[in-house]
Amino acid sequence: MKAVCRGAKEAGGTTVGILAGTDRSEANPYVDVAIATGLGQARNSVIARAGDALVAIGGGYGTLSEIALALRREKHVVGLDTWVVEGVEAVDTAEAAVEAVLRDLTT
Repeated sequence: MKAVCRGAKEAGGTTVGILAGTDRSEANPYVDVAIATGLGQARNSVIARAGDALVAIGGGYGTLSEIALALRREKHVVGLDTWVVEGVEAVDTAEAAVEAVLRDLTT
């Protein structure tokens, strides 16, 4: 997520990190707002619930759980080099991921 936050900051965006632990200082240096949940892996549910859409990039089983939780909540999920799952819109670039999410949010 460090690379995602860095890219968002470089584009002038504000970044939010929803952390598994209780220490805000564990956020990467590109996070503007660090939310230390202390929830461990349960924070994946917070991530899936809080967003209007989810962009999954790469990842392991934690990413897969976020995808599943978001799909169960009927959220738009866009995937970039991630799990191939029914209901996930696959894209090839970060720009395409942003466009897909914005297209969905504006319709």
